[in-house]
Amino acid sequence: MPDKKKSKKNDEFSAETIKHLDFIQGVVNRMGSNSFQMKGWMITIVSALLAFYSSSGQKSVLLFAILPTVLFWGLDTYYLQQERKFRGMYNDVAGIPEKPNEIKPFAMPLNLYQGGKYSFWDCFTSQTILPLYLFVVVVLLASNLFL
Repeated sequence: MPDKKKSKKNDEFSAETIKHLDFIQGVVNRMGSNSFQMKGWMITIVSALLAFYSSSGQKSVLLFAILPTVLFWGLDTYYLQQERKFRGMYNDVAGIPEKPNEIKPFAMPLNLYQGGKYSFWDCFTSQTILPLYLFVVVVLLASNLFL
């Protein structure tokens, strides 16, 4: 007689679990979209400030452009951090890791996902965020020094 107690990996998901996964995936999608928008807004604002610099010639505008860059870097990091936490939760609800966290139906306990890849610093220096923002800051600083 087969064992009635199976893991989620071997079982079909209940309708409740599928709906829970859909909710979590929706949040992951929104966080990814927000992150993309942060990059777009940062580029737009920095471009506008560079256009203002080219017409006015005031070098202080170049240094001022670093402020929105760093602010958007922080916001983008926050959205990536939240996205990673929700992806971790998705994996736990789906039963993907060997020892998943036990999550009640429709609960979204983000406090279970802290440190390591979920830390703000790890997201701040991630390969999807660091190169763009660091490049913009370095170009603005170099422009201020050499123009």
